[in-house]
Amino acid sequence: MKIDIVSVQPKMFEGFLNESIVARAQAKGACDLHIYNLRDFTHDKHKKVDDKPFGGGPGMLMMCGPWFEVIEHLCSKVKGDGEGQDQGQGEERRVRVIMTSPAGKKFTQRDAEELAKEDHLVFMCGHYEGFDARIETLVTDKFSIGDFVLTGGELPAAVMTDSIVRLLPGVLGGGIAATQSESFGEDGLLECPQYTQPQDFRGMKVPEVLLSGDHKKIEAWRKAEALKLTKAVRPDMIDA
Repeated sequence: MKIDIVSVQPKMFEGFLNESIVARAQAKGACDLHIYNLRDFTHDKHKKVDDKPFGGGPGMLMMCGPWFEVIEHLCSKVKGDGEGQDQGQGEERRVRVIMTSPAGKKFTQRDAEELAKEDHLVFMCGHYEGFDARIETLVTDKFSIGDFVLTGGELPAAVMTDSIVRLLPGVLGGGIAATQSESFGEDGLLECPQYTQPQDFRGMKVPEVLLSGDHKKIEAWRKAEALKLTKAVRPDMIDA
């Protein structure tokens, strides 16, 4: 998978790229991740990417020019260049262009699973008071990570990238099983409580059923506990 992230603050991603799961995924060749500075796609000496909104109002809006140039550049790189294809095919790979926006659809595990199947993702990190509305003509998806406002789209882009990359084959230890029974999985529940050594810590003991060796009873206990936890803290998931 190829992932491109476009930002006016590319240094925010330095630690993200070189640590943890995302770094491992790149080392294993599961994804190829690049950060682009939006200011590199400007043509004035001040590298301007924003201007005042027509009609008045607070703040500044991101301008069309740099965004159209960078997205058209990134999308053109996969059109008919033959990269990764048999010579002469000239097929176009689908590019999902994702805008981070408070007005976007709330990002969920189902969205992460869908996007993990794509060949090429481009994340557009907003800033200031947002995007000129015409920029949305470039976009295939608009996502929000919650009902709150951040100073920029870098953190949402990083969050979504992490949730997608961990689903790519070979990235997590344990294979497919590593993501099958976790929170927000196919059963629509939160993950059940889990325990490790020691069996007794300050009087808090591991439930006996987990020590029984009876896999059917353990599985039934886990399902019951997952349902109990979900009803207690996320009843909206049960209703859904």
